Amino acid sequence: MKISHKIVNIASGANVLELETNAAKYRIMLINDEIVRIRCTFDEQFAEEASYALAMTAWEDKMDDLLEERTRVAALPIPYEDLGTHLLLSTSNLKVRVYKEPFAIEITDPNGQVLHSDLKEKSYVKDSLGRLYHYSCMDDDDYFYGFGEKSGYLNKTKRRMRMHNVDTLGYDSELTDPLYKHIPFYIKLNGKSKIASGLFYHNSHDSVFDMGCERSGYWNKYSYFCADGGELDVFFILGPQIKDVIRNYTDLTGKTMLPAKYSLGYMGSTMYYTELEKDSDKAILKFLEKCEQEGIPCDGFFLSSGYTTGQDGKRYVFNWNRDRFQDPKGFVEQMERKGASLAPNIKPGMLKTHPLYAEFAEAGAYIKDEQGERPEIDRYWGGAASFVDFTNPKGRELWKKHLKDAYISLGITSIWNDNNEYEINNLDAQCHFEGSGKEIGALRPIMPNLMALMAKQAIAEVDPDIRPYIVNRAGFAGIQRYAQTWAGDNHTSWKSLKFNIPVILGMGLSGVANQGCDIGGFYGPAPEPELFVRWVQNGIFQPRFSIHSCNTDNTVTEPWMYPGYTQYIRDAIQLRYQLVPYFYSLLFEASTVGSPVMRPLVYEFQQDAKVLEESFDFMLGSFLLVANVLEKGAETRSVYLPEGTDWFDWYTKEWYRGGQTIEQKVTLGSIPMFIRSGAIIPMAPGLRNIHKDVIEELRLLIEPSEESSFVYYEDDGKTNNYQKGDYLKTTISIRNGKETKISFVKEGRYETPLKTVVVDVICKEVAPVQVKLADTKLPMFLEPAEWEASAAGWYYDMEQKTARIKHEYVKDDYDLIINFDVKDLISI
Repeated sequence: MKISHKIVNIASGANVLELETNAAKYRIMLINDEIVRIRCTFDEQFAEEASYALAMTAWEDKMDDLLEERTRVAALPIPYEDLGTHLLLSTSNLKVRVYKEPFAIEITDPNGQVLHSDLKEKSYVKDSLGRLYHYSCMDDDDYFYGFGEKSGYLNKTKRRMRMHNVDTLGYDSELTDPLYKHIPFYIKLNGKSKIASGLFYHNSHDSVFDMGCERSGYWNKYSYFCADGGELDVFFILGPQIKDVIRNYTDLTGKTMLPAKYSLGYMGSTMYYTELEKDSDKAILKFLEKCEQEGIPCDGFFLSSGYTTGQDGKRYVFNWNRDRFQDPKGFVEQMERKGASLAPNIKPGMLKTHPLYAEFAEAGAYIKDEQGERPEIDRYWGGAASFVDFTNPKGRELWKKHLKDAYISLGITSIWNDNNEYEINNLDAQCHFEGSGKEIGALRPIMPNLMALMAKQAIAEVDPDIRPYIVNRAGFAGIQRYAQTWAGDNHTSWKSLKFNIPVILGMGLSGVANQGCDIGGFYGPAPEPELFVRWVQNGIFQPRFSIHSCNTDNTVTEPWMYPGYTQYIRDAIQLRYQLVPYFYSLLFEASTVGSPVMRPLVYEFQQDAKVLEESFDFMLGSFLLVANVLEKGAETRSVYLPEGTDWFDWYTKEWYRGGQTIEQKVTLGSIPMFIRSGAIIPMAPGLRNIHKDVIEELRLLIEPSEESSFVYYEDDGKTNNYQKGDYLKTTISIRNGKETKISFVKEGRYETPLKTVVVDVICKEVAPVQVKLADTKLPMFLEPAEWEASAAGWYYDMEQKTARIKHEYVKDDYDLIINFDVKDLISI
């Protein structure tokens, strides 16, 4: 065992501090005022800089040419003070103390508040099996969030979790570990100081996090990270707000890719249709027709892998079963005419019986055995298979060629990457690694990221203007740059409905803003009617909204499967579509600052101690609290409304003061939702298809008692022209004074199709006395019907306590000015 006990040599460069201890070498770099890199190796030399995960570096890296999205920054100068017992490094926001003996690193804010502290005498360790450990001190008041896709409650204190991609069919969403994603990043929030910080371990070997599960009376309380190999390459990330940690982390690993807008629609899916003996294409087209008949919006279909089935019954990627799909290109065109995209299921494992197996083998495109001579063969769905090596340029190019031939040439621009966990048992199997060679044990979770990148590149090579929609089941840190994700093959149960929520929230706190789960449950018997309704009512708030199933009782989960309950399903999905402008603006926010779309309450209300453990109620963006009904047979729902703001019932606009728990009666149709004071929520009433419908009326729901702002984002939703300035950002701001002013400031050159804007202003205490559009007084109506018939004006809805303001779309910047003075009718 090797343990760093004391510093034996110090060398300082322009922007790096080089340290040698009795056991290991270290490089400390101040990436900026908020990010510190601590790199440790127990080998003679550091490995070459070669990262597939980082989107931002301050050094030359082997993957710079491969990753077009990568940016290079200049690290801060690194002068240090030698204070005898320790070295002191400083940024404007951080103090880094490096203790000489016993060796340990401590990071504080400028006020001396400890943010991170290594466990002295046991900070950096390499054991006799080659495993690397990093021990950190922890307090009883520490809360830990993130860790990617993890089961159970949101706070992971006293949890031990393994980082390892695995195909966990029918998993228990409260207890199963690991799942499909491997993201070695977490956020620590101290419950006393309310300061948040993060640690990202830039290491893709299998690893373990122990967040206080292990205890020893000989040491201070600690957590640890343990990796099976590689280096301890640790990035400390400052908050102090959770949202600051995520912003900085996604600066490092990349922001969420802005997807095609139609991805926010309902995506139909089931394994059932593609397992029919023939005419699966007709079944899917009938599904779309049935959606239209039932008034259920739908914008696409995830095509399960049965479409690839060969004559022997096995699945062969890139193959089309002609009994099930007679004319794939014609089918894609029919789907397009109906306003639906097609996302075919694609798998990276190629069975030995695959017609293309030899072509990939001869090109050297597979991961190879330990000697690097022959394709490594392992078990896979359907039998023995080899896996495409995406760290090999030959593997990448051949994969893209077949993507183009089999799918993109048909007009397909949506790709569903599945079964890509790379469960290769021989961890010494060899990957190309851009010519340097490396074992699969070091690269397993990287492969699904590169698989998604290849889909993005292949589509761009055919049509650089089209915006792709890519979905991945597995992934590593940075997967958000290329793909939407989902929580794999969940079990059909009330528990899955409930605990999939913190699974999704944890992904959002790990930089992956665009994700969801299979609605209704993937594996198990068909969901009972009540469970199905509640799951859809919850699923409409997930960025990925798809009802998907592989039912074990010979049934298929469809929106209308229980005719007596279809109205509840329809109402929920139509509400989802009404919120599409809000969702799309939130995805734009995620693509620029990294914010989650679904947010745990602690993200927005970090100072409220009562939300630090909340796992199931969440915020949609900053303004909408969702408290879904998650219990069978529920007649009431308790909801805690965070303090520091006011809240308004979505349906009645009843006002509640924050900091209290309320009890609401619920029916099967209830979706408890609460509007935060200062809310600005853009909506599209009547939207039914994102592909075909043009949004000409924008409805804004605004609660003006608290000053706030929101960016309503528009572009064509289909192309990459937004990257060239063809977008429109409308910053909507609320300013209070003698009058309430709602300002609209525009940026960008996109020509919006909007013709009318309706602003619903919640009036907490009194109705307006006057409304002006810039300098023009808008007419006031007493009759809603007269208001409906007018081009501009306003009226006061007594039941909703809402002023409804309508005007024609204004292209330039403008203000709406609302006067709430109480009109004295008696003294007139």
